[in-house]
Amino acid sequence: MRYIFKFPDIGEGLEEGKIVEWYVEKGQTISSGDPLVKMETDKVVTDIPSPKSGVIAQRFGGLGDIVKVGNALVEIEIEGVSGAEAVAEAATTPALASNQQVEEKGFGVVGTIEVAGDGAYLPASGEGMQAAAQPVQEQKRSKVLATPVARAMAKELGVDINQVTGSGPAGRVTRKDIEGYGRKKDYAAPVSTSPQPPATARIEIKPLSMIRRTIAKNMIRSKQNAAHMSVMDEVEVSALVEARKSLNQKLEATQDKLSFLPFVIKAVAQALKSHPSLNSEIDLEGDRMIYKHYYNIGIAVDTDDGLVAPVIRDADRKSLLQISRELKSISEKARDRKLTPDDFKDGTFSITSYGSIGGYFAVPVINYPQAAILGIGKIVEKPVVKDKQVVVGNVMPISMSVDHRIVDGGEVARFLNEVLDYLNNPLYLMLQMGGSQ
Repeated sequence: MRYIFKFPDIGEGLEEGKIVEWYVEKGQTISSGDPLVKMETDKVVTDIPSPKSGVIAQRFGGLGDIVKVGNALVEIEIEGVSGAEAVAEAATTPALASNQQVEEKGFGVVGTIEVAGDGAYLPASGEGMQAAAQPVQEQKRSKVLATPVARAMAKELGVDINQVTGSGPAGRVTRKDIEGYGRKKDYAAPVSTSPQPPATARIEIKPLSMIRRTIAKNMIRSKQNAAHMSVMDEVEVSALVEARKSLNQKLEATQDKLSFLPFVIKAVAQALKSHPSLNSEIDLEGDRMIYKHYYNIGIAVDTDDGLVAPVIRDADRKSLLQISRELKSISEKARDRKLTPDDFKDGTFSITSYGSIGGYFAVPVINYPQAAILGIGKIVEKPVVKDKQVVVGNVMPISMSVDHRIVDGGEVARFLNEVLDYLNNPLYLMLQMGGSQ
């Protein structure tokens, strides 16, 4: 019996992924839980495991192909199982339940399964048996096998893919089939409208990575949906510089070393408690505001592939040292491309730190649908007034963008003043700290 295994939704709202590496070949014997393929999504690179033991009958898609969630990845031959037995077994196997997460051998979730040929679509409910009773020809009409590229091309050209005869394995519709059908129907084959550069041109064209595509989409979504307003300020942090220096001296015998970012995270988390609108989001369709009484701070991490924002959870309840260790962990995971979808979930406010690379002020883009994002720049020595005397002080620049639909200017100023007060007076900040070292 053959099963078609589909690309599962391995994260909330995932739409597609790119094939990075195949672990299996046609004819290869596999066991349940073995990795089938490495997929790059908008946030992570992850291995997709097999839900069943058997033999790979067919792979769908090549390296670099974009696969939509729900499209076929592999066809698996299950030895010693008849069609009716396979349907009954799959319908009662917990590992095949729709949207159910299965963790085997360290791998993530698995997707839905479809019986190839004379079988049926097998969702989590008992409807799988009803589908099995459908005539084979009816199933073929309702579910045409096609490559992801062919489906995208058909959609772009307005071609009914059900009317196209496939030339690929098992009648699979390919890009060439769509192009051929389009020519017959006087459709224009999809060609680039941009002039192709000559071979000697001094430019290089590369396909967008999944992460870069997602960054582009998210930035546009944020700018189009949130009413951005930005404010900037400076805070004298000489006391913070000395406090950090003193704490790091105490930590010399350990592997730990505090940066300024944990102090900023703590200051923001504490100030959010006094200003709940900054820790909320707006739901216009539901005509309501959603206030969150947890403080999960997303931290922008610069990687070779682009900017990602994993989350420090419950930052208000953690110590500086706990936050520092988590920052180190998620930064390493981000740069090694080992973050999981859970690392990005449930953020309520974001912080971006560009001071480490020399930036001063910025106009950060909100991580929509959050209400605000705070940016910190490079600490510099500048003349400041203390006790009516001009002295050299350490000054940290702060930039902040908010969704003006949610937050008014006065509330932003009050929130920012509280954050700056904590950073100017770190002893007061430490009095507010929770968690254990």
